[in-house]
Amino acid sequence: MRRQTTTGGSHPVGSSRALRLDPLTLPIRYDAHDIRADGGVRQIELHRERVILHRAVAGMRMAIKVQVSDFRGIVCRGLDDARILMLVHRDPSLSVPLYISEDAEEIERVRELWSEILSLPLLPDDTPRLPAPRRRRRCVISRRRPRFLVRRRVGALLEPARCYAGEREIIART
Repeated sequence: MRRQTTTGGSHPVGSSRALRLDPLTLPIRYDAHDIRADGGVRQIELHRERVILHRAVAGMRMAIKVQVSDFRGIVCRGLDDARILMLVHRDPSLSVPLYISEDAEEIERVRELWSEILSLPLLPDDTPRLPAPRRRRRCVISRRRPRFLVRRRVGALLEPARCYAGEREIIART
């Protein structure tokens, strides 16, 4: 007896079946392609109110929980011969694929259904992707003066030392 695969999950290389998730069967758990993850695969749990991304990077496993309201909307993008329906986030690495199909009518029907169920707007196809704001690597305070030096006043030369090189010394005697 063969092991059954989960509905809507990713399929092995060479499989002709495309990703087709049904929005009426939430919550859904499936695998998606991720370049930065170990093995090139991440697991996605999709609920009505949140999305959880599971992946491992350099052996460290992580789970990223994102509220559905944090996503910008649903967009349909073109591939070589098919169209892909995506749940788009401001950070492109958090965007989630939902549906792949070659039929334009089917994509539009499913797109409206996903938009209604997740309460997200439909975004136009040609929306320019803005990069996510750069994250701070270190605390802003680290660039300030250390605490014990903050109490001290910064010294400044009141008057530079005078130099009388090459002049005759005059001594006043009384």
